[in-house]
Amino acid sequence: MATTSTLVKGTRGVRTTIALKILMAVSGLLFLAFVALHMYGNLKAFAGHDAYNEYAHHLRTFAEPMLPFGGLLFVTRVVLVLSLVVHVGCAVALWRRAQAARTVPYVVKKHTGATYASRLMRWGGVTILLFIVWHLLNFTIGKVNVSGGPTSDPYDLVVDSFQVWWLTLIYLAAMLMLGAHLHHGIWSALQTLGLTPHARSRRLAKQAAFTIALVISVGFSLVPVFVLAGVIDK
Repeated sequence: MATTSTLVKGTRGVRTTIALKILMAVSGLLFLAFVALHMYGNLKAFAGHDAYNEYAHHLRTFAEPMLPFGGLLFVTRVVLVLSLVVHVGCAVALWRRAQAARTVPYVVKKHTGATYASRLMRWGGVTILLFIVWHLLNFTIGKVNVSGGPTSDPYDLVVDSFQVWWLTLIYLAAMLMLGAHLHHGIWSALQTLGLTPHARSRRLAKQAAFTIALVISVGFSLVPVFVLAGVIDK
């Protein structure tokens, strides 16, 4: 029979796992809100040079004088970095717990849908993390213009970047991974937060997860595709 201490440890372990899943879900939903707004801002490129640059400038002057110049961006970046640390930290902790709980490896691995989705989430998350680093270097921190042009003009930097075919392919591949990650992640977050107690709510949650993931991944992909096609140009 299990001892009292073993039962207590098991209960604590379950509670910790639930807490990690909730933190992961909440931090993931914060990222979802950000990428949705970021996608909307990117689509300003279709309105032309001045409209896009005005939007980029407005992000830095938003809520002045209550906030200093660039204050909103600073606060947003701090929240996103903290959310990223929480999200990745929880993912790693949950993965380690799952590995520790599986003391005996499977003799035959059955690649079920759930197993495939979990593998895709893990490696997709790593891919997205690496892409975020490059994206920040390209457009925010380092402002790298792979075409060799200036980096002071946000609209021109976007056009110069996505006129390079291999950079556009990398971006589109990352958006494919983002869509897959959001699809499974939104569904898992809604489950974790207890919003799918019935068959109807589970069906609606799956539909919402797929729709949101599709809209965001396609929305992000429109600008690089139309730049490469020459529709969006300087």
